[in-house]
Amino acid sequence: ILRPAHTLALGYLTYIVMGWLLLMLPFSQTKSIHWIDNLFIATSAVSTTGLATVDTGTSYTWFGQLVILILLQLGGLGYMTASSFVLLAAKRKLSNTRIEILQSAFSLPKTIGITHLVKNIFLFAFACELAGAVGLYIFFRQADVSNPMWSAVFHSASAFCTAGFSLFPTSFEGFKSDPAINLILAVLSYAGGIGFIVFTDIFSKIKNFSRRLTFTTKVILTVTVICNLGGTLAIFCLEPTIQHFSMGERLLAAFFQTMTASTTVGFNTLPIGTLALPTVMVLYFLMFFGASPAGTGGGLKSTTLTALIAEAWSHLRGYKTVSLMGREIPETRVKAASMSAFTYALVLGFGVFALSIAMPSANFEWMLFEAISAIGTVGLSMGLTAELNMSAKWIV
Repeated sequence: ILRPAHTLALGYLTYIVMGWLLLMLPFSQTKSIHWIDNLFIATSAVSTTGLATVDTGTSYTWFGQLVILILLQLGGLGYMTASSFVLLAAKRKLSNTRIEILQSAFSLPKTIGITHLVKNIFLFAFACELAGAVGLYIFFRQADVSNPMWSAVFHSASAFCTAGFSLFPTSFEGFKSDPAINLILAVLSYAGGIGFIVFTDIFSKIKNFSRRLTFTTKVILTVTVICNLGGTLAIFCLEPTIQHFSMGERLLAAFFQTMTASTTVGFNTLPIGTLALPTVMVLYFLMFFGASPAGTGGGLKSTTLTALIAEAWSHLRGYKTVSLMGREIPETRVKAASMSAFTYALVLGFGVFALSIAMPSANFEWMLFEAISAIGTVGLSMGLTAELNMSAKWIV
């Protein structure tokens, strides 16, 4: 009997293969694309990474782009969430096995009603993506973007699912001075990256002001604010390529690049390959830890970061227990965070080592950036993705 985690992994593998086969069809492509590139794109879409060895907007037809959109949607929301919503919409009851798999996918305690959660997640995602698509359509049309409606729908879903796929060859570099488009993408990315459960908690607080936010929500929001303010300030002050921008454009560029790394959405308004080393190191950190649990973002997660900081601080002060913001963190959570960080760093290290063997002449800074971006499912690249050889594509 397969365990929930095994079932999830097998399901994602199945969708990757199905997407790969669909992208291999002649009417999915505008030109001949190698099978490994189609497999790379399908994997990147289902894992909502966004790294692409070929240009999505020019290499695939509308049908091919639709396949990618469906794959990233399944990956972002979770294919079990999507299929469960279909069953619930058809008035069918979820099986115990499916409920266990969903609880495993969201890392939820068994006390949370998964049926109600699935419905609300789907509706929340639909509302966010619809509002985002309407907003993007208005401003894409004003900017004379070709086929603005399809571009708006595609980029709205890609942003909410923090997938990072773009139909524009240079992502959003052409819109670095457009505050409206930057803001819409940021709101969608935060909505997906922070997670539905946090927003549910916030909405409940708004409806009942006397109700307190949960400890997890406070931690996630605190870390998100600190990382994004710190990252924005660092890039604003340290990045030389934006020093000639106006104050507003400079702040917008610094904010957007921080946001896209911390939520792991993977869009960019600045050419990543031209950024200075201090800025790249800021992005390393933001991409490594990434977004929040139970959201569409990747990375090691903000709650893991806080657990590790709390553990280190408690040990330094000689405390026998680990506490954060006046609350004791269970030993099982601390051990889980430490194990996650160790495994994550170990796999990342092996990945960089393997890439150095596969591409010995490549810039190490670029390889490290590519590896962190891949394992954190971020999708940002300093330019190495398009140059990957066959072995390197498999590694990434």
